[in-house]
Amino acid sequence: MAAMVVCFTTLSLLFISLVFKLVLDTIQCYFLIPRRIKNIMEKQGVRGPKPRGLTGNKTEMFNLTSQSTVNDMDSDSVRHDIVGRLLPHYVKWSKSYGKRFIYWHGIEPRMCLTETELIKELMTKHHLVTGKSWLQQQGSKHFTGRGLLMANGQDWYHQRHIAAPAFMGDKLKSYSTHMVECTKRMLQSLENAVKSGQKEFEIGEHMVRLTADIIARTEFDTSYEKGKKIFHLLTSLQHLCAQASRHLCFPGSRFYPTKYNREMKSLKMEVDRLLMEIIQSRKDCFEIGRSSSYGNDLLGNLLNEMEKKRSGGDKFKLNLQMIMDECKTFFFVGHETTALLLTWTVMLLATNPHWQQKVRAEFKQVCNGGVPSLDQLSKLTVLHMVINESLRLYPPATVLPRMAFENIKLGDLFIPKGLSIWIPVLAIHHSQELWGQDANEFNPDRFNSRPFTAGRHFMPFAAGPRNCIGQSFAMMEVKIILVMLISQFSFTISENYRHAPVVVMTLKPKYGVQVYLKPLEDP
Repeated sequence: MAAMVVCFTTLSLLFISLVFKLVLDTIQCYFLIPRRIKNIMEKQGVRGPKPRGLTGNKTEMFNLTSQSTVNDMDSDSVRHDIVGRLLPHYVKWSKSYGKRFIYWHGIEPRMCLTETELIKELMTKHHLVTGKSWLQQQGSKHFTGRGLLMANGQDWYHQRHIAAPAFMGDKLKSYSTHMVECTKRMLQSLENAVKSGQKEFEIGEHMVRLTADIIARTEFDTSYEKGKKIFHLLTSLQHLCAQASRHLCFPGSRFYPTKYNREMKSLKMEVDRLLMEIIQSRKDCFEIGRSSSYGNDLLGNLLNEMEKKRSGGDKFKLNLQMIMDECKTFFFVGHETTALLLTWTVMLLATNPHWQQKVRAEFKQVCNGGVPSLDQLSKLTVLHMVINESLRLYPPATVLPRMAFENIKLGDLFIPKGLSIWIPVLAIHHSQELWGQDANEFNPDRFNSRPFTAGRHFMPFAAGPRNCIGQSFAMMEVKIILVMLISQFSFTISENYRHAPVVVMTLKPKYGVQVYLKPLEDP
């Protein structure tokens, strides 16, 4: 009996100590560390709006954004001064606190930074000691998991080197055939629809299907019919993650039996099941001897690397869950951002027909009316300028976040461990101080001068070692699709188009982009 009492007492003490540690860790995480960071930054003159309890400044941000989107921009007028609509809190707080200020996303202090020299230093010198915060990782846990987009430190370094060969050299060039063939099918579909009497098209839907088809064929060796379920599921997960970002996230909250958690878990399990079918098919072909490796595309590189590390002594282990997370990352990011770039560029060319004609004339001169070769793509300078101006005005990612995982020196600032730095890309791209009085106008000629653009900090694909791994792939794909579209159709904006950019993790047209298509051979 005495032994039982001693055992019970010991367990009780252990339980109490665990609860005490949990409470202490929570107090540190939610109160002590954030307040310490706030005090450190205030001593350096970096201040911001007063946070309110556990919600910080989230309620004010949400209210400002809700008010800004209910205005005359939801109309047929096309204006590109969209920073006040999408980042109204930035506009308000930057006027009060300057180019650097602290605001609170729940209990997480974030420093907004727009000084280009400090941004360059952060991106180039501190990429291994900064990365995605716990809140960001939790927000995308069921969406892209711990894929390259959300990896940090040495994990990011290893994952980047594993994936990089799929986006380089001859492998990158080999993708062009798939891009051309997929685009031909889309253009044929559009032509058939025009011949049947259809005139207006929501071009964004077609671009999403096309880029999804291309990424599936080039990176995962499977047809769009096989992968389209994954895209639809990932889109649903994206919307759920965007909704969740408005609410507080507590440690362990993903285990609560809420409707949101059940729905997220169900969607994630279905995505993982479909991806595992694709992965298992590849493994079966290798194991029964139909192929000598898992392949040399992205999925093949990942599987080959996993096999290699099983027998090696490398501390970095690549497992099937991580491979699925990489697949989700590239499945989604590889077509989502490219489809948006194409959609916004078509909108800009549809509302600026003289630039559309310039691109068409350049295409005829360089490519003689045929399908462009890779060498010819690099000579399409007008098209390149148009794409860059589209990325400047409508960057798919409107902010770049980085958290400091150790104390760092950034210019004249001491950045304490735990501080998140948020770079408002959209605001920087629209800055009249950086780009001139016409910053909110569509003017591709601004990219005709390298000295002019060099100091403007143009960063649609981020910057430094942690820039977008697929940017060469995306630019090649966008150029091929646009020149093939422009060579076959002229297009103008529909009177049904309502210009209403909105951020749902990426920058999207709220109501789509409706255009009128007309085959060029028509009188």
